[in-house]
Amino acid sequence: MSYAIVGFGKIGQALAHAFARNNMDVTVASRRSPEELAPQARAIGPTVAAKSLQEALKADIIFLAVLFEQHPEVAKALPSWKGKTIIDTTNAFGVPPEDLDGLPSSAFVAKAFDGAKLVKGFNHLGAGTLVTDPVIEGGHRVVFLSSDDEDAIAPVADLAKQLGFAPVKLGKLNEGGALVQARGRTWGSLIFQDLFKKQQ
Repeated sequence: MSYAIVGFGKIGQALAHAFARNNMDVTVASRRSPEELAPQARAIGPTVAAKSLQEALKADIIFLAVLFEQHPEVAKALPSWKGKTIIDTTNAFGVPPEDLDGLPSSAFVAKAFDGAKLVKGFNHLGAGTLVTDPVIEGGHRVVFLSSDDEDAIAPVADLAKQLGFAPVKLGKLNEGGALVQARGRTWGSLIFQDLFKKQQ
């Protein structure tokens, strides 16, 4: 499996730290050139490589770590997203529900990425929390995962474990997944909940 992070703001950098902490390779890309990103990427760790968007999109699993309103721009970068898994870390706070066709924000995002499997995840924690080591004595920080594609969750849950997190599956986007989605000017009830799961 190969991994990429598209978007290199605070969330993208926090995710890159998780890969570096676990000595795992990840490609990072943003609207800035790879040359501009390279010093930041190198400062995070030797396994973090800044590349062009097209290079990053060759990865199997791609974190979408841009602002919600920028997702259509990313979606246009490939004619088909078949074979790709997108982890949607965006939050559509402040976006009127009617602008989302009445859908959960991640279901709306999924429509833009034709052919991809989409998993909502890693969006409920602020960057300042997400950047810290998720492993504490006796437990792992929880990340919530939801998807309308049951097959998509397993590899993302495996990745979350490799990064030191405890994945908790919430089911479909409009069911348990609604707990981690913003709607208009309200946050889902699990957003910002910093929870830990004890090791078995």
